[in-house]
Amino acid sequence: MTEARVAVGVGVSDDYDGYYDGFYGPFNDGYWGTDGNFWYDSDGHNNWRRDDGHHFQRAARNGFNHVHGRGKHRDH
Repeated sequence: MTEARVAVGVGVSDDYDGYYDGFYGPFNDGYWGTDGNFWYDSDGHNNWRRDDGHHFQRAARNGFNHVHGRGKHRDH
């Protein structure tokens, strides 16, 4: 399996490392919310979606690839 890498940049940094199984396809940005969920932007227009399916994880798992980003903490 090819490792997927994501590196995104925004003005204020809230760097994260995580693991993603690719279920939603490519994504532009993301962050771990105060609600414990991962929120991601798939279209680049800040239309944040919660990862209800737990396709983003904080720890390595089979079938998940490492992702790193510079998500800016938003509202969640």
